[in-house]
Amino acid sequence: MHHSENNAENLTQGEIFRRTSLTDRNLSSVSQAGLVNNLNDGMAWGLFPLVFAAAGMTLAQIGILAAVYPAVWGASQILTGALSDRIGRKWLIVWGMWLQAAGIAVTALATDFRGFGLGAVLLGIGTAMVYPTLLATIGDVAHPGWRACALGVYRLWRDLGYAVGALLAGLTADLFGLASALWLVAGLTLLSGMIAAVRMNETLAR
Repeated sequence: MHHSENNAENLTQGEIFRRTSLTDRNLSSVSQAGLVNNLNDGMAWGLFPLVFAAAGMTLAQIGILAAVYPAVWGASQILTGALSDRIGRKWLIVWGMWLQAAGIAVTALATDFRGFGLGAVLLGIGTAMVYPTLLATIGDVAHPGWRACALGVYRLWRDLGYAVGALLAGLTADLFGLASALWLVAGLTLLSGMIAAVRMNETLAR
């Protein structure tokens, strides 16, 4: 659904920033989901190896587990990107965030290589459902006259997620332990999906 107010060509950068960050239900949902997606990605790179090591995994096993998540994510994106052009954007984003939360929860609960592997696979599939679909949603909603600027604002929030995730996960782990950090990020990821479920409209034109 293309909204008429989004088709205005002549918007200032400030208006585009405000719209993409806060006021447009679809664009702001995408921005917060992008931030939280990279927040849990930053957490995964920083804390997962520590979790694996604490559970007694060998260096070889830690290396394999660290590779599973990006490998599944990268390969799955080919399918999920095409799928979003067929079935729509909203629920791929919502369920993708929830699947990421499930993957982090499984990792928090796991004690062996197989459990950690399952968590990494779920996180990878969930990320693949979200990553290309967020960009496609901006393409659906933003007018060509300011689409690149809106993408820049989205990328600001998305990439800020790495820094927020690393700091938040590191501080939480330091104060309350690794498990607490994982559960906090899982909760934030679940909440992000709920926000998208409530605020977003389906943006794919039928």
